[in-house]
Amino acid sequence: MSNPTRPALPRRGGLLLALAVLPALAAPAAAQNLSIGIGGAMTSVDPHFYNATPNNSLSMHLFDRLVERDANARPIPGLATEWRAVSDTVWEFKLRPGVKWHDGRDFTADDVAFTIERTPNVPNSPASFAGFLRAIRSVEVVDPLTIRFHTAAPHPLLPVELASVAIISRHVGTGASTEDYNAGRAAIGTGPYRFVSHTPNDRTELARNDAYWGGREPWERVSYRFIGNDTARTAAMIAGDVDMIDQVASTDLARLRRDQRVQVSEVQGLRVIYLQHDYSRRENPIHVTDNDGKPLATNPFLDLRVRRALTMSIDRAALAQRIMEGTAQPNGQWLPEGVYSYNPAVPVPRYDPDGAKRLLAEAGFPNGFRLTLHTPNDRYPNDARTAQAVAQMWSRIGVRTQVEALPWAAFAARAARQEFGTRLTGWGSVTGEASYALVNIIGTFNREARTGAANQGRYSNPALDALTARAASTLDNGARERLLQEAVKMAMDDVAIMPLFQIVNIWAVRRGLSHEPRMDERTLAMGVRPAN
Repeated sequence: MSNPTRPALPRRGGLLLALAVLPALAAPAAAQNLSIGIGGAMTSVDPHFYNATPNNSLSMHLFDRLVERDANARPIPGLATEWRAVSDTVWEFKLRPGVKWHDGRDFTADDVAFTIERTPNVPNSPASFAGFLRAIRSVEVVDPLTIRFHTAAPHPLLPVELASVAIISRHVGTGASTEDYNAGRAAIGTGPYRFVSHTPNDRTELARNDAYWGGREPWERVSYRFIGNDTARTAAMIAGDVDMIDQVASTDLARLRRDQRVQVSEVQGLRVIYLQHDYSRRENPIHVTDNDGKPLATNPFLDLRVRRALTMSIDRAALAQRIMEGTAQPNGQWLPEGVYSYNPAVPVPRYDPDGAKRLLAEAGFPNGFRLTLHTPNDRYPNDARTAQAVAQMWSRIGVRTQVEALPWAAFAARAARQEFGTRLTGWGSVTGEASYALVNIIGTFNREARTGAANQGRYSNPALDALTARAASTLDNGARERLLQEAVKMAMDDVAIMPLFQIVNIWAVRRGLSHEPRMDERTLAMGVRPAN
């Protein structure tokens, strides 16, 4: 692949922990069908509506991207066979010939141009994909199988970022709404599976695309089921109701390892679980009061001393060992060690509750205050349990914290409307480098600049934004990494977010199947094969 400025990729550094596949048993009669139980709700079939892992995992069955990622988050050819920088501000992509949409129409560069136009403009998107396209200023269709992207400045990360944008067709997508995709009318992609049906908060049924350009998959039908309850998901696995589950609960891991009908695969993931405060209100902050329940005149989270006090009062090692039971690593930033742009100079914050109390007193809260911590209860492993543990730690320093746990669908909608004062959530840096979070969850919210698309706390630091932009336009990999590491330190010194721990991605699969675990935690039928 001709790509002289291709960015450095995540270093594996011993991260892959996949267990050897156990000897296969004879395949049952229904071996041509695959049933998957996932722990996160798919809120839409529209591949551009909501940048969330369950939605993206589902989307990958139906739609392809110009650039794909392998299990270790490295870019590989997808609908584009090669790409190169023809100048500092122009990227050229050669498209794969002979690709057909599910309705038999030809895939062309015009479909890519339509995708770039539609993606940042999806109405009511709670977490837009616009950040991946922020560098593109114009699109040039050279011929049906060649497209060029013009950028305002050098942008070496563009191929990596395009690996997160599903390509849709102009002939189906023109005028199509998110509901048209959910109903299947517009869910016509080029991917390995075709849409059959979608039932919100339940399941999506898929059928094999026998004309797929990448070759036929082994599964004729795939049932992609949402099973949000950890116990129910494990029970479905043990009972044989599903062939694979993701987000294996730490409390069930030992039991599943002992079960000879099941095998476990795992890999250090790119997802950090973190806390973020609301910075959008300078006065009368929501879900924060004094100790008598009266509203506060000013937002305490705008005071760095308060943010530092709260992060110092969290015992991350205890969270990783007692709540996550060894299935997570404490972290003070949002990338795991060994990955490009991880900053070794940013340590896990030291647990210091006494120091936290002193900082609160300096900030004018010697007796603390009250807050509500909102969290999903069915999205991340042990999410609500983690929130409860954090609440206890904060309460010990005088910040009396109550937890409100919500189903993911409701949590996501309210978070997008800035209805939480403090929330627990997660972020998977699927690009395998720091700018993905710097642009999307820490970068200043700006629709025109397409930054801060998932910055639901509305944190803003213009100096950090400028450093991030400078790093993103730096062609040299080493120089760019140093700038990104500087940006990581700036963000963490300012406590822009509060990383808690890095998750280890764990799946359980039926014996007789092989599974390829992914650092980006995508749960894919394409990663499951009969072991024989």
